[in-house]
Amino acid sequence: MTTLILTINGGSSSIKFALFEVSREPQSRPQRLLRGGMERIGFSEAHFSVAGNDPEENFSKSIQASDAAGAIDILISWIRNHKKAASINAISHRIVHGGTKYYQPERITAAMLQELRQLSALDPDHLPMEIFLIETLQQHFPKLPQIACFDTAFHHDLPRIAQLLPIPRRYEA
Repeated sequence: MTTLILTINGGSSSIKFALFEVSREPQSRPQRLLRGGMERIGFSEAHFSVAGNDPEENFSKSIQASDAAGAIDILISWIRNHKKAASINAISHRIVHGGTKYYQPERITAAMLQELRQLSALDPDHLPMEIFLIETLQQHFPKLPQIACFDTAFHHDLPRIAQLLPIPRRYEA
Protein backbone atom coordinates (compact mmCIF):
# COMPACT_ATOMS: atom_id res chain seq x y z
CA MET A 1 0.00 0.00 0.00
CA THR A 2 1.24 3.47 -0.82
CA THR A 3 0.45 7.01 0.25
CA LEU A 4 0.39 10.00 -2.08
CA ILE A 5 1.65 13.28 -0.65
CA LEU A 6 1.36 16.62 -2.42
CA THR A 7 4.06 19.06 -1.34
CA ILE A 8 3.48 22.79 -1.74
CA ASN A 9 5.93 25.69 -1.61
CA GLY A 10 4.20 29.05 -1.91
CA GLY A 11 6.24 32.15 -2.65
CA SER A 12 5.42 35.77 -3.24
CA SER A 13 4.65 35.22 -6.93
CA SER A 14 4.97 31.47 -7.36
CA ILE A 15 3.59 28.14 -6.24
CA LYS A 16 5.81 25.11 -6.62
CA PHE A 17 4.61 21.59 -5.94
CA ALA A 18 5.54 17.94 -6.25
CA LEU A 19 3.66 14.69 -5.87
CA PHE A 20 5.37 11.87 -4.00
CA GLU A 21 4.44 8.23 -3.59
CA VAL A 22 5.47 6.79 -0.25
CA SER A 23 5.52 3.05 0.35
CA ARG A 24 4.78 1.73 3.81
CA GLU A 25 7.57 -0.78 3.40
CA PRO A 26 10.46 -0.31 5.85
CA GLN A 27 13.53 1.42 4.42
CA SER A 28 11.70 2.57 1.29
CA ARG A 29 12.25 6.10 0.02
CA PRO A 30 9.58 8.44 -1.32
CA GLN A 31 9.39 8.45 -5.11
CA ARG A 32 8.67 11.73 -6.86
CA LEU A 33 5.99 11.17 -9.48
CA LEU A 34 5.91 14.72 -10.80
CA ARG A 35 6.82 18.31 -10.09
CA GLY A 36 5.33 21.52 -11.25
CA GLY A 37 4.77 25.14 -10.60
CA MET A 38 3.18 28.41 -11.37
CA GLU A 39 5.51 31.32 -11.92
CA ARG A 40 4.95 35.06 -12.25
CA ILE A 41 1.58 35.05 -10.47
CA GLY A 42 0.17 38.55 -10.66
CA PHE A 43 1.93 39.35 -13.92
CA SER A 44 0.69 39.13 -17.49
CA GLU A 45 3.20 36.36 -18.28
CA ALA A 46 2.00 33.88 -15.61
CA HIS A 47 2.99 30.33 -16.43
CA PHE A 48 1.96 26.81 -15.30
CA SER A 49 4.09 23.74 -15.95
CA VAL A 50 4.20 20.09 -14.89
CA ALA A 51 6.93 17.53 -15.50
CA GLY A 52 6.18 13.94 -14.57
CA ASN A 53 7.56 10.46 -14.95
CA ASP A 54 4.92 9.86 -17.60
CA PRO A 55 5.72 12.11 -20.60
CA GLU A 56 1.99 12.41 -21.37
CA GLU A 57 1.59 14.39 -18.13
CA ASN A 58 4.12 17.04 -19.11
CA PHE A 59 2.96 20.46 -20.19
CA SER A 60 3.85 24.10 -20.02
CA LYS A 61 1.36 26.87 -20.72
CA SER A 62 0.53 30.49 -20.08
CA ILE A 63 -2.26 31.10 -17.59
CA GLN A 64 -4.39 33.98 -16.39
CA ALA A 65 -3.44 34.31 -12.71
CA SER A 66 -3.69 37.94 -11.73
CA ASP A 67 -3.42 37.01 -8.05
CA ALA A 68 -2.91 34.08 -5.67
CA ALA A 69 -6.63 33.24 -5.66
CA GLY A 70 -6.63 32.80 -9.44
CA ALA A 71 -3.51 30.65 -9.32
CA ILE A 72 -4.77 28.37 -6.55
CA ASP A 73 -8.07 27.89 -8.42
CA ILE A 74 -6.08 26.64 -11.43
CA LEU A 75 -4.01 24.34 -9.21
CA ILE A 76 -7.09 22.91 -7.46
CA SER A 77 -8.73 22.25 -10.82
CA TRP A 78 -5.58 20.48 -12.01
CA ILE A 79 -5.45 18.37 -8.80
CA ARG A 80 -9.06 17.29 -9.20
CA ASN A 81 -8.56 16.34 -12.85
CA HIS A 82 -5.18 14.61 -12.57
CA LYS A 83 -5.47 10.83 -12.21
CA LYS A 84 -2.94 10.49 -9.38
CA ALA A 85 -3.15 13.91 -7.74
CA ALA A 86 -6.89 13.44 -7.28
CA SER A 87 -6.05 10.53 -4.93
CA ILE A 88 -3.67 12.35 -2.58
CA ASN A 89 -3.67 11.31 1.08
CA ALA A 90 -2.02 14.40 2.58
CA ILE A 91 -0.65 17.83 1.75
CA SER A 92 2.67 19.08 3.05
CA HIS A 93 3.60 22.77 3.05
CA ARG A 94 7.04 24.33 3.19
CA ILE A 95 6.69 27.20 5.66
CA VAL A 96 9.47 29.74 5.74
CA HIS A 97 9.20 30.77 9.38
CA GLY A 98 7.73 29.13 12.45
CA GLY A 99 9.18 31.51 15.02
CA THR A 100 10.64 29.88 18.11
CA LYS A 101 7.69 27.54 18.65
CA TYR A 102 7.40 25.75 15.32
CA TYR A 103 10.39 23.97 13.84
CA GLN A 104 9.41 20.31 13.53
CA PRO A 105 6.95 18.99 10.96
CA GLU A 106 3.47 18.90 12.47
CA ARG A 107 -0.16 18.83 11.52
CA ILE A 108 -1.62 22.25 10.81
CA THR A 109 -4.21 23.47 13.31
CA ALA A 110 -6.26 26.64 13.67
CA ALA A 111 -4.02 27.68 16.58
CA MET A 112 -0.90 27.25 14.43
CA LEU A 113 -2.41 29.34 11.64
CA GLN A 114 -3.23 32.10 14.12
CA GLU A 115 0.36 32.13 15.36
CA LEU A 116 1.71 32.12 11.81
CA ARG A 117 -0.46 35.17 11.04
CA GLN A 118 1.22 36.94 13.94
CA LEU A 119 4.64 36.02 12.50
CA SER A 120 3.79 37.32 9.02
CA ALA A 121 5.73 40.53 9.64
CA LEU A 122 8.92 38.44 9.81
CA ASP A 123 8.49 37.42 6.19
CA PRO A 124 5.72 39.41 4.50
CA ASP A 125 6.72 38.12 1.06
CA HIS A 126 6.06 34.45 1.87
CA LEU A 127 4.07 33.75 5.04
CA PRO A 128 0.81 35.43 3.90
CA MET A 129 0.85 33.40 0.66
CA GLU A 130 1.62 30.19 2.55
CA ILE A 131 -1.24 30.81 4.99
CA PHE A 132 -3.59 31.59 2.09
CA LEU A 133 -2.65 28.33 0.34
CA ILE A 134 -3.24 26.29 3.51
CA GLU A 135 -6.63 27.85 4.18
CA THR A 136 -7.79 27.52 0.58
CA LEU A 137 -6.71 23.89 0.35
CA GLN A 138 -8.46 23.20 3.67
CA GLN A 139 -11.68 24.59 2.21
CA HIS A 140 -11.45 22.44 -0.92
CA PHE A 141 -10.05 19.28 0.69
CA PRO A 142 -11.30 19.40 4.30
CA LYS A 143 -10.64 15.72 5.02
CA LEU A 144 -6.99 15.76 3.96
CA PRO A 145 -4.42 16.22 6.70
CA GLN A 146 -2.08 19.14 6.07
CA ILE A 147 1.42 19.16 7.52
CA ALA A 148 3.71 22.16 7.96
CA CYS A 149 7.47 21.72 7.48
CA PHE A 150 9.43 24.73 8.69
CA ASP A 151 12.62 26.22 7.27
CA THR A 152 13.36 27.33 10.83
CA ALA A 153 14.15 23.68 11.63
CA PHE A 154 17.63 24.26 10.19
CA HIS A 155 18.35 27.09 12.62
CA HIS A 156 16.71 25.61 15.70
CA ASP A 157 19.59 23.43 16.89
CA LEU A 158 22.48 25.68 15.86
CA PRO A 159 24.81 26.67 18.68
CA ARG A 160 23.68 29.91 20.36
CA ILE A 161 26.62 31.90 18.95
CA ALA A 162 25.74 30.80 15.41
CA GLN A 163 22.10 31.83 15.95
CA LEU A 164 23.06 35.30 17.20
CA LEU A 165 26.14 36.20 15.17
CA PRO A 166 24.44 37.23 11.90
CA ILE A 167 21.65 39.37 13.38
CA PRO A 168 21.59 42.81 15.03
CA ARG A 169 21.32 42.51 18.82
CA ARG A 170 18.01 44.44 18.88
CA TYR A 171 16.32 41.42 17.24
CA GLU A 172 17.46 38.97 19.89
CA ALA A 173 14.55 39.81 22.19
